[in-house]
Amino acid sequence: MALDFATVLGQWPMLARGLVLTVVLTGVAIPLGIVLGIACAWCRLYGVGPLRLGVAAYVEVFRNTPFIIQLFFLFFGLPSLGLRLSPEVASVLAMVLNLGAYACEQVRAGIEATPRGQIEAAQCLALSPWHIFTRVVLPPSLGRVWPSLVGQTVIVMLGSSVCSQISTEEISYAANLISSRTFRSFESYILVTAVYLALAVALRQLLHWAGPRWVFGRRA
Repeated sequence: MALDFATVLGQWPMLARGLVLTVVLTGVAIPLGIVLGIACAWCRLYGVGPLRLGVAAYVEVFRNTPFIIQLFFLFFGLPSLGLRLSPEVASVLAMVLNLGAYACEQVRAGIEATPRGQIEAAQCLALSPWHIFTRVVLPPSLGRVWPSLVGQTVIVMLGSSVCSQISTEEISYAANLISSRTFRSFESYILVTAVYLALAVALRQLLHWAGPRWVFGRRA
């Protein structure tokens, strides 16, 4: 079989648009998902009873159901309740909620590993609970769990390929469309596989570089 990548690459504007949208979806979902995970971890550890139960239910639902079902519920299910989302908004929301559920448990594990003496020392300095959490507890907690958080963000980025099922025009949507137009399925998916591999490596390197500098206050 003769490979013909030129035919696929001839559709580069569509591939470029898909790549840009994939990067945008990931760039929006990752910080929001991590912030949601931190907030949920705080709620599970320090919130009042009903709040803890509500967050626990959210975490269990999103950690134990397929991402595509969550995506379909948001895009196809919510309109029956009068809330209609665009494919892009539904995709971002699904990615944020999915990442937030996993990040919650990872961040909670990091917080629970904080030595009690460290918190007591901050209390002796008359720091407020907010400053204790944000300045004393959270940064080293994120440092403990950052490698696992980075891995989860990469999984969420790769999961964005499922969003093509609701017509979100990201890179896998472009590959499907090019494949149907050119009948070059092998070349289309080989190319997109290489793109996802490059994105995953780049995202992992970026987060490993950025984490110590911007997230938990260390210098590599």
